[in-house]
Amino acid sequence: LQGKKIPGFWSVRYGLAIIIHFCLFVTTSQNLSLSIAIVAMVNSTCQSNQTSVSRKGQPDVTLDVPAYDWSPEIQGIILSSITYGQIITLTPSGYFAGVLGARKIFMIGLFISSVLSFLIPLAAAQGVAYIILTRTAQGLAQGMELGASPSFWVKWAPPLERSRISSITSSGTILGIFTVLLVGGFICQSLGWPYIFYIFGGIGCVCCVIWFSLVYDDPINHPYISESEKEYITFSLAGENSSPSWSLPVSAMIRSLPLWAIIITGFCRFWLVTNLTISLPLLINIMFDFDIKNNGILSALPSIAAWICITLGSQMADFLLSKKILSLVVVRKLFTVLGMLLPSVFITAVPYVSSITAITLLMLSMGISCLCYSGFMINSLDITVSIAPGSAFLNAIYQLPGTQQGNSFFGYLYSQRRSNELQEGF
Repeated sequence: LQGKKIPGFWSVRYGLAIIIHFCLFVTTSQNLSLSIAIVAMVNSTCQSNQTSVSRKGQPDVTLDVPAYDWSPEIQGIILSSITYGQIITLTPSGYFAGVLGARKIFMIGLFISSVLSFLIPLAAAQGVAYIILTRTAQGLAQGMELGASPSFWVKWAPPLERSRISSITSSGTILGIFTVLLVGGFICQSLGWPYIFYIFGGIGCVCCVIWFSLVYDDPINHPYISESEKEYITFSLAGENSSPSWSLPVSAMIRSLPLWAIIITGFCRFWLVTNLTISLPLLINIMFDFDIKNNGILSALPSIAAWICITLGSQMADFLLSKKILSLVVVRKLFTVLGMLLPSVFITAVPYVSSITAITLLMLSMGISCLCYSGFMINSLDITVSIAPGSAFLNAIYQLPGTQQGNSFFGYLYSQRRSNELQEGF
């Protein structure tokens, strides 16, 4: 490859990363829409007497939208129900995407999730059981997407660009969090809460068309990639055997200490982030008595810090590796420790400080935690790249327990709605 110009950012592999970025943006937006909309969906008379929830700025009689008599316990179950669908599909889809290819699995999941987003207002009108079932089915679809997405980079990401490319993809979830928290309150107040589901469902359907036209499982079969980029990717991955195989070295994986380190760290990280992301709008409402517009704006601020940190962190990680300043092991450990330790300290202090300080700490926590994208989260690809389904399978394994338990824990926490319970949660 010497003497040949290697395409950089303006290349197919980075274009693929940007497409997956926006698809994950849509998936996250559809996931979190209910966290914002539920503040406007529930009658104030049904709120627990233990805590007064601000209704300022919510839709009034000028908007013909339904409101439901859901108790705090029911609201907690509805908010966490999407994760129960992900439990079923996240791990199997990660495995099958590594063997069969992620293109079709991801697109089917995105399409089903988008269609179900349109149906959520109808399901809510039919009753609690219907919206729980709809959200659970949406979780099944989104589990397919989240499980399949990591397997793309086994065949598309050169080793010295893995942190950068993976962070572009993963930051789509950050953009989704930021967008739905920022504009969700305005949509609910200006158009009515059903439109938050219609808008993000429609965007998801558009993304399906783009996905089907431009995304392929590997550079060899992509019709629009240049020969120089194809040679660069295949040459850089030449030493890494990632041929499709149904076999997983289960016994060796169980005995692997690095793998267990990734799983345990992943559980802790996704526990923290899941609780913070899902609970943030309601916790701000409960603790600081902000109206729905200011709630959305303040809830979105931590996502800005997260997007900045994930971008800068990946650039720094690849720079340290390409210049051989630090070894691969040291880089992954350094970014993992920084991304886990500091946010945990900041989160613990949130209930005991003023509202401005609390928002600042939440911004720092969400931002610094994203250094993990250049730490243990990409490390799963480093240690399993020779096993086709290994990376996607491992990503699913460490995301599943932390995300599911985080959702369930917040469902319980919200049902209590007491200040001391919120402090214990943090």
